[in-house]
Amino acid sequence: MIRPGKIVCVGRNYRDHAREMGNDVPVEPLIFLKPPSSVIATGSPIVLPRASNHVEFEGEIGVVIGTALRRATPEEALAAIRGVVAMNDVTARDLQRSDAQWTRAKGFDSFCPVAAAPVPDLDLDTLTIVTRVNDLERQRATAADMVFPIHDLLAYISRIMTLDPGDLVATGTPAGVGPLVPGDVVEVIVGGVSRVTNPVIADEE
Repeated sequence: MIRPGKIVCVGRNYRDHAREMGNDVPVEPLIFLKPPSSVIATGSPIVLPRASNHVEFEGEIGVVIGTALRRATPEEALAAIRGVVAMNDVTARDLQRSDAQWTRAKGFDSFCPVAAAPVPDLDLDTLTIVTRVNDLERQRATAADMVFPIHDLLAYISRIMTLDPGDLVATGTPAGVGPLVPGDVVEVIVGGVSRVTNPVIADEE
């Protein structure tokens, strides 16, 4: 299982998702962090916390960094990619709306399911992201639908913070996000080659 030093996420990077959430498309990439403690492997349960009444799935293309990036050009960023993974930026939507920042909404343990290993040498522009809940397709988009392309995102982030080998960058979710309830099974697939599947349970503690 991937153990990133840090997880850098990009919000509202698909126009249709920004619209469905009632937000404008950002002029610059909107970035935030998820804690590494939120990572779980395929098969492990997403635990719905008692603090939230509305937890949603967000299927995303995750990019794993292979070599350090600092103040990189888009071309340097592209060359530094180790591979891509399917991932799920699970979000407590009610807490995201009530809090001034998103750490709590995005940071619960089990809120970052990630596929086992990055898949290298893929054509980033043609990647497809698909999310299914209980075998019903809920999200589908391609990387070409992103507001900010992947190599530009990495270059932008590297001008703010150094991206180290093993770091994970979540590139945004398309439209179609929705709530999860105990008993659901969520599957996120990238390009037909990377997938992460997780059952959903309630927090019993």
